[in-house]
Amino acid sequence: MSTVYRAMFEIMSVDKFSLEKVLSVHRWSDNLFSFTMTRPAHFKFTAGQFARIGLKVADDLVVRAYSVVSSPYDETLEFFSIVVPDGAFTSQLQHLKVGDELYLEKVPYGFLTLARYQAPAPKDLWLLATGTGLAPFISMLQDFETWQKYQNIHLIYSVRTAAELAYVDRITEIVELFAEGHEGFKFVPIITRDPQAELHDRLPVLIENGQLEKTVGLDFDPASTHIMLCGNPQMVEDTRDALKARGLTMNRRGEGNIAVENYW
Repeated sequence: MSTVYRAMFEIMSVDKFSLEKVLSVHRWSDNLFSFTMTRPAHFKFTAGQFARIGLKVADDLVVRAYSVVSSPYDETLEFFSIVVPDGAFTSQLQHLKVGDELYLEKVPYGFLTLARYQAPAPKDLWLLATGTGLAPFISMLQDFETWQKYQNIHLIYSVRTAAELAYVDRITEIVELFAEGHEGFKFVPIITRDPQAELHDRLPVLIENGQLEKTVGLDFDPASTHIMLCGNPQMVEDTRDALKARGLTMNRRGEGNIAVENYW
């Protein structure tokens, strides 16, 4: 589920939610899809935050958290989801159709935002994602402030197969719209199950052997680097450790290089 945070089965009061309508559904692959829904005027969020979405399952309201793909300025909300076989939530959500209704909690959550960085000063931004962990980074790239703050922006997206490389055309469109005059952006796909792909090792391996920096053409520098990780928990843990071994530090109380978000 799009940056689906680990969530126990929940039964919640509908009072905290507004009822919104599904506007579109896009199937990226057999196990990946995205959808848009109406955005109520009261729902304000910062790029990188997540929303809590609910649907009725056997008369209970089941809720999960999804990072927002949309720009904070969009009139609609977009989310990116993986299908979990037999999952209480996505087994139902995968059958979404235009016109269906979903519950949206009235406030956003999360601290995977660029505002958390106070030191070092912004210069180099690395956005490292696996699977639907891409969602918050698409949102950040649709915020002009991101392009104004950072000299270099690198979006690294690791998937298992080429069929799972979602949003590639959208990324191109975003760069054309938001990055006029900005020459420091690079999009680097990693396809771990394709030995013919330019990069096919796991992110921690590519950091440990220096291949990621070589491909991008820039080294990790503790004095100028901000790194965000979003994806499955094992990737986040292993990549964080690989970065710490390179002298980078966790961002705490606004200081440090590495900020993380768990995938589910």
